[in-house]
Amino acid sequence: MNCRFADFRCKEVINICDGCRLGYVGDVECRLPDGQLTALIIPGPYRFFGLFGRGEEYCIPWECIKQIGDDIILIDKPFPRQEIPRREHRTRRRRY
Repeated sequence: MNCRFADFRCKEVINICDGCRLGYVGDVECRLPDGQLTALIIPGPYRFFGLFGRGEEYCIPWECIKQIGDDIILIDKPFPRQEIPRREHRTRRRRY
């Protein structure tokens, strides 16, 4: 299969572990002596409407790639789930 870097940039990456969309390929990592691809790099999501930059980027090892299609790339890599901190509801005390 012959594929150019520009072709990778147009493909969306989807994790089959939880079905989330990670984004589009931003860069690739390769080994120079033999030119073998070792990882795909996906930029992280925007923070607060893009005003505060992006989150951490995802580095997907080549071994985690399951399928490369015409418009998507399926990967199988579990990411740690980030819990959103919840505020505790305070109960109001009534004065009698």
